[in-house]
Amino acid sequence: MSNLHLTKNHEEQHAAASTDRHQHLNLKPEDFRKIDTSDLNAEVISRESVSVWRDAMERVISNKLAMICLFILIAITVMSVIGPWLTPYDYQTNDLSSTNQPPSKEHWFGTDELGRDMFERTWMGASISLRVGLFAALIDLVIGIIYGGIMGYFGGRVDEIMNRAAEILYSIPTLLIVILLVVVMQPSLFTIVLAIGITGWVNMAWIVRGQVMQLKNQEYVLASRSLGASASRIIFRHLIPNAMGPIIVTLTLTVPSAIFAEAFLSFLGLGVQSPAASWGTMIEDARSAMKVFPWRIFFPALFISLTMLAFNIFGDALRDAFDPKLKR
Repeated sequence: MSNLHLTKNHEEQHAAASTDRHQHLNLKPEDFRKIDTSDLNAEVISRESVSVWRDAMERVISNKLAMICLFILIAITVMSVIGPWLTPYDYQTNDLSSTNQPPSKEHWFGTDELGRDMFERTWMGASISLRVGLFAALIDLVIGIIYGGIMGYFGGRVDEIMNRAAEILYSIPTLLIVILLVVVMQPSLFTIVLAIGITGWVNMAWIVRGQVMQLKNQEYVLASRSLGASASRIIFRHLIPNAMGPIIVTLTLTVPSAIFAEAFLSFLGLGVQSPAASWGTMIEDARSAMKVFPWRIFFPALFISLTMLAFNIFGDALRDAFDPKLKR
């Protein structure tokens, strides 16, 4: 009986407190508003859904400096194709009556010590440099994705052995590889691409490895594995497509490195040989006379600097665009 009495007193006290609270607030029925829960309002989307790729592209496009660099790269690429056709001269033909002429209406970039047109040779050098950069980037992409995907997906002992092999290969200087290849083969464009490609893919493989290790434990990967999907299908159909952002950024930054390596090796005489035109060989030919005939070194140095700077700035813009920490 005492328990029932206490419970009743508690309920009476709670009701009295509730009444006092409502009286204190002076709440009335018109103070309440019914919430609109219609299906139309329930389906309203406050913000448009944007994919990762679209968001990254919008952020790159909004970057004015990146767009200027992209325009420069497109212009240099187009001129490397049509530039040699804009003048009547041949980049390999010597004209000893027109040696070391400054820029003029006849020779827009001047001539070299053998009377060859510098405008023609500059754009032929651009063609060679861009081909080296693109071929080296393609080798890095193919080998790096396959090697890094296998390392990251299987892990364990497979990852340890393959990673040690990559570290050993990465420790070998590229210049040493080029010298060994030149002893066996003749200095050429193929020799440079092969030398750069032997060790250049290691960075790409490590980037892919890190991305695959982050993604391989996601739910969609576990679902594919439980459905019996093979390792190759999971790597190339699920993991690699979701890691394309960092891969593209790394690829963009690989091209200027390959272009600089080609120019450096050609400058040392280990790359493209004269009379073929290359920015590196043109700078080497003009080095001894740069104080007397500065235009001979100015134009190849200008365009190799512009190309590398544009690639690096555009690559940095892509990296920032794909970085989720920098999203607004």
